[in-house]
Amino acid sequence: MARKRSTSRSRFPALPPMRPWLRRIGVGLLAALAALILLYSAVTPPFTPYMLAERARLGGIAHQTVDMDDIAPVMARSVVAAEDANFCRHWGFDMRAIRSAVAAGSNRGASTLSQQVAKNVFLWQGRSWVRKALEAVLTPAVELVWTKRHLLEVYLNVAEFGEGVFGVQAAAQHYFGVDAADLTSRQAARLAAILPDPKRRDPVRPTAFVDGRARAAASGAATIRADGRSDCFEG
Repeated sequence: MARKRSTSRSRFPALPPMRPWLRRIGVGLLAALAALILLYSAVTPPFTPYMLAERARLGGIAHQTVDMDDIAPVMARSVVAAEDANFCRHWGFDMRAIRSAVAAGSNRGASTLSQQVAKNVFLWQGRSWVRKALEAVLTPAVELVWTKRHLLEVYLNVAEFGEGVFGVQAAAQHYFGVDAADLTSRQAARLAAILPDPKRRDPVRPTAFVDGRARAAASGAATIRADGRSDCFEG
């Protein structure tokens, strides 16, 4: 008697195996990112993907890389105070800020300087789950390999401070006609105050909102210096 052929099918068919070429591309991208993380632990990135995009869009940008020793210490403290006051005390993610943001139903204030560096240096702008997932992987890797001082140096050199203005040296010259090393506490606080929305804020003619942020940044800079929360990048 002929054996009856089974016609039952699985309700959830098996997914096809990952193609070898796709696997090789994935491994190659991870290896390239790892190599860049190691390379940039010793040197400041000369450009970022966003800088290249803005250069193509605008026809040019203002940017000049400077060493941390050539940036006024009060500028570094002001940015940390304004953007990530616990920068020296976390490993890339500020869990307290994240929990507060989730409770408030917002992600505002939850992104650390470490996360911003990972995004700005290695990834693209815009919001997507793919980018956020890659950022979550890259941030602790950067924190593991780079020193806090170098991480902040990179941030200050690649952050956008206005349309076509990248890095604190270009910002200091563009807005105040001085080098980053010569920024006063007032000027530093105003530059910190326009982050993270520099295209719609002006440090020279600040609105009441920006002026309030600048005062808070100046006060915060003095506070983190006094309580030791700037020790990891100063000295």
